[in-house]
Amino acid sequence: MPLPFTSSEPLTLGVELELQLIDAESRDLTPGAPQLFERLGGARPNIKPELFQAMIEVSTGICRDVAEVRRDLDAVLGEVRQAADALGFRLASAGSHPFARHRERLVYPAERYQGLIDRNRWVARRLMIFGLHVHVGMASGEHAMATINGLLPYLPHLLALSASSPFWQGSDTGLASSRTTIFEALPTAGHPCTFRDWAHFERVHDAMVASRAIASVKDIWWDIRPHPDYGTVELRICDGLPTLGEITGLVAVVHALCARLDERYAQGERPKPPPQWVLRENKWRASRWGRDADVLLDTDGRTRPLREELACLVGELEPYAARVGASAGLAAAREMLTRAPSYERQRALFARHGSLVPVTDALIEELATDRPSCGGEVRPLA
Repeated sequence: MPLPFTSSEPLTLGVELELQLIDAESRDLTPGAPQLFERLGGARPNIKPELFQAMIEVSTGICRDVAEVRRDLDAVLGEVRQAADALGFRLASAGSHPFARHRERLVYPAERYQGLIDRNRWVARRLMIFGLHVHVGMASGEHAMATINGLLPYLPHLLALSASSPFWQGSDTGLASSRTTIFEALPTAGHPCTFRDWAHFERVHDAMVASRAIASVKDIWWDIRPHPDYGTVELRICDGLPTLGEITGLVAVVHALCARLDERYAQGERPKPPPQWVLRENKWRASRWGRDADVLLDTDGRTRPLREELACLVGELEPYAARVGASAGLAAAREMLTRAPSYERQRALFARHGSLVPVTDALIEELATDRPSCGGEVRPLA
């Protein structure tokens, strides 16, 4: 049956950020969300509970450009930080906490979250991970599906740009983003299915509901998905980033990419989804090696360093960023490419101190000051 898509003003933005609640003394995650919401007078549209009591989600309103996203996040983070400080909590943003144990996490008391645990058991219990989600407004379901198919080849670029979860439960995973591998264990999360058009998605959605794989489209947590209730395409592949400047840079890349695809859509272009094996291989490479990955360019097996791909992409997007007011944000993305990414900064701190507590301290400080902890020049492009 038809799945209604709520039309949105094209290319408007909304951003959701999952935050870590950290005890100021132990630096471990702390189940402080109930106390935090009590102090705030309850949950609200831009500050919500998440699966575990040691995390919350903050979000923007509907924004016209990246600068408005930054202002909204600044305001909500300031409000949350004031309440957290009074309770002895600290805030951090990264794809994972360096040493917290998932078995110690308390589920937030909500029927939806208990249902998720009941259905998925240990797999859901491991979801002690934190992401950055970017919504972009779409005019219709067809517009959304064309945009998703156009964005699919760039998911590894966005993952590598955001990768910030090298440590998991006190161990160095050897990955730039361990978060993505943990999330993929859920049957309706992680690696996205692909669709020719909106009608194709509707048929699969109906089958998933009929088979009780999902209750509604809200139970689909792919790396990228349409969100018909909001009238958006939602990018979910990104790890949480430690600083607002880095968040702004990534959102600007997404916004400019969607502006380019929107222009091509208006000209009649309807991208086809890449082969699944290429999508999956490139995602794995980005999660394993981050910006040091070599990504596949085609089905013949040609590859190129992802660092070069990112630098070229940022350059190509400049006119589109100017069109949607994302030029300053794109400059922040360009600056990110000259610094060590979060997964390298975290590893450097651990190598220096031999402890993950200073790594956690740095993540707290980065979000509070909007400054990367231990920058450093990356290797020049070949």
